[in-house]
Amino acid sequence: MTAMARRTPAPSPSLPLVSRGHALRHLAAPARLRESLALQRPPSVRNAAIAGLQAALAVVLAAAALHASPWAHVAGFGGLGALAALFGRFAPLARRRRMVLVAGALLVLPVALLSLLAWAGWPPLALLLALSAMAGALASLAHRTQIGAPGAVIFIFAASAAISPISGMTAWTERTAATALGVAAAWLLCLLTDRLRDLEVAPPAPAAAAGVRPPLSPGYAPLQALRVALCAALAALLAYAAGWSHPAWAAIGAVAVLQGAHLPGTMHRAWQRTLGTLVGAAVAWAILSASPSFAALLLAVAVLQILTEVVIGFNYALGQIFITPMALLMTNLASHGEPADMALARIYDTTLGAAVGIALALVLSSLDERVHLARHHGSLKN
Repeated sequence: MTAMARRTPAPSPSLPLVSRGHALRHLAAPARLRESLALQRPPSVRNAAIAGLQAALAVVLAAAALHASPWAHVAGFGGLGALAALFGRFAPLARRRRMVLVAGALLVLPVALLSLLAWAGWPPLALLLALSAMAGALASLAHRTQIGAPGAVIFIFAASAAISPISGMTAWTERTAATALGVAAAWLLCLLTDRLRDLEVAPPAPAAAAGVRPPLSPGYAPLQALRVALCAALAALLAYAAGWSHPAWAAIGAVAVLQGAHLPGTMHRAWQRTLGTLVGAAVAWAILSASPSFAALLLAVAVLQILTEVVIGFNYALGQIFITPMALLMTNLASHGEPADMALARIYDTTLGAAVGIALALVLSSLDERVHLARHHGSLKN
């Protein structure tokens, strides 16, 4: 009996419960919601505001120039290309210019490729699967280039606009050139105004979880690319099967949730994106219900862009309150839709995407990630 007692170790009270069932209960705990609503101090409100202003001015310049030209129908793509100005806000001057060009390439490339597939006559389901594969590739490229915030979601948002049908090579050229024009406007404005930034501010350190493999470790990028592609495909296919009008938005929502650095961060993103979208969709409905002119719509996009960058550093949910109407207004620039239908579609797709993102993050989680979640949850309880 004594020998058997020596061979059978007593259970350690410090060993966390790390099954996926326990992890689900930890993720669903009210503490995750409270954490997701906490405010934090951003590294530099000044740099955020300047990046938002640069992007807003680039959107206005590119979209307004296209609207006044024979290519007014692709003004929305010019606005998408201008979002390249959001990247590299903490980088030194020379590196910032390179980062804006890299971001620009990652905006133009998916627009060109998916527009080509749309021109080739691929059916909607095949285009959604191509978008999902592109989402994984863009996540991998964003990782390899270390492009930083706001991450691959911006590139996937641009890609989602390109899956609508086009009639020929002329339309493909117009889309691609309009996106490139927006990138050029972003690069030029950054070149002229970058010295307004506080160049002494260090970029925020990436969130890390003790014991969880860091994002730059070997093998992380291919694994994350597969997870992103699978998550985007599942969310898009579920929305498509439900007959929703914008299934690509569900894919974007799912990928945005996966940008959390670890399981608690993933749940925070899900709460923040869902709650922020509920408020932001109402704002978009109010603006679009007034049937604004193109100029008023463009001004609203610019204001929302600046507000997004100012507040998102404090809390991602606050950013979503302004990102959501901005995205819907930019979508409206490219193709008009009913305000209520667009707002409801955004809510449905975002909620579905958040649920799929959480589910796959949990199913595909590593033991290290679940141990970190259990210890994080336990430390708050204690």
